[in-house]
Formats: sequence, C-alpha cells, structure tokens
Amino acid sequence: QVQLVESGGGLVQAGGSLRLSCAASGRAFSRYKMGWFRQALGKEREFVAAINWSGVSTYYADSVKGRFTISRDYAKQTVYLQMISLKPEDTAVYYCATGAGAYSSVYYYSLSSTYDYWGQGTQVTVSS
Repeated sequence: QVQLVESGGGLVQAGGSLRLSCAASGRAFSRYKMGWFRQALGKEREFVAAINWSGVSTYYADSVKGRFTISRDYAKQTVYLQMISLKPEDTAVYYCATGAGAYSSVYYYSLSSTYDYWGQGTQVTVSS
C-alpha cells in the first residue's frame, strides 16, 4: 500500500518561507513522478509543482515560478516543496501526489488524473 505523508505546513506572514515535506512508502520511490497540488477554500484543486522520476526535470505553475522549488531525496524517499516570498493567495491545503508516466510537458504533469496516490494534505496559511 502506497502512503504519502505531508508535513511542514503552518501559519506564516506574507513574505515568509516554509518547506513542505512528503514522505513516501510502499513502492519504488525512484520510478515515479511526484507532484504538489493545492486547494484553497471554495476553489478547485490546482497544480503547483512536479518533478520527474529521475529528478532531472521540474515543472511549475506560473503563479509559483521563481518562488517555489521542488526537489526529491531518494535516500529518504521524500519530496520537498521549498516556498519563499509567500503571498496570502498561497493559502491552501497542499497535497502531495505520485504517479507513473514520463511525458515531458508541464501540461501532463499538471493533470491530477495522472497521479494515482495522494497524501492527506497539510494546511498552509499566509497572513497579510
């Protein structure tokens, strides 16, 4: 059984930073892509960032490009989302996800349907 456990969320002031972690278990971590999505209250879930199976390619939503960085640690089977210059509009529940496939386009990585396992989410709140 694949499990994804997010951590690192919290309350931060605008302009601050947070690092989210997602610990994976249950299948070969190195073979699958990893992604971060978020869902704000009353809004649909949206793509934030993704990293391919090898860690070579990363993909970002335009709204976070230049502020967020996704990375993965194979020894720890963990994917990270480093967030800086946070804005109130970044407030949301952040979800980690994993899936198969290796197409090289941000569109493909942004599709939630291409991920087959999801974490429970971690709340990020950015105050103004």
